[in-house]
Amino acid sequence: MGAGHGEMTEHLARSGAPVIAVELDKSLLSGLRRVGERYPNLTVVHADILETDLAALAAGRRIRVYGNLPYYITSPILHHFFQYAQQIDEAHLVVQLEVAARLTAHPGRKQYGYLSVATQFYSRPQFVLRLPPNAFRPPPEVASALVTIRFPGEAGTQPHSDTVKFLDFVKTCFAQKRKTLTNNLRQLASGEQVRAILDQLNLRKDARAEQLSVREFMVLFQLISSEPSVAGPDSRS
Repeated sequence: MGAGHGEMTEHLARSGAPVIAVELDKSLLSGLRRVGERYPNLTVVHADILETDLAALAAGRRIRVYGNLPYYITSPILHHFFQYAQQIDEAHLVVQLEVAARLTAHPGRKQYGYLSVATQFYSRPQFVLRLPPNAFRPPPEVASALVTIRFPGEAGTQPHSDTVKFLDFVKTCFAQKRKTLTNNLRQLASGEQVRAILDQLNLRKDARAEQLSVREFMVLFQLISSEPSVAGPDSRS
């Protein structure tokens, strides 16, 4: 992800609002700086977005993020943005169509998985527009989509000390999508414990991860974390 040749950057700079263009490719910096000569509200930063401290760039202000995400590193970039959820109002991102479906999927859909839960934990994603390959030069081999993610999500506005543990827990829940939660969580709690908690949440005892909402994952995590660990083998799936 980067400001590239500056088409979107110049469009944003015309608004008069402060704009920061982050670009890693040195060969593109001179073009961006020429745009900056016309728009004093534009700052060009030579950096890798994955290593950029967005809080430092924000300098106490809340920000909006715009970009076309390289399809092969979409997930790492999103997780990097999630670290700065307290500084970001919203992000308008072009991603691969398949990824857009995953970000915005609801429980029960085949696209619903770990990335859906992580995104909706931090933000409120919206599928805005499908973009065909011929909308780009050169055209990619896959379709794309514009997605808007607004902060905060289910996590709310306060930082959560157990966020990393929670997301690891969600990954465990989705470890084998065809298996039940009782099976996937057998290293964290006994089958009896998991089934009792699911019953407490009015969920089927053979529930699978793709059936739970983000809020239900949060409650499940809290309840299992507070249970004494009595994990063990459980043959039921």
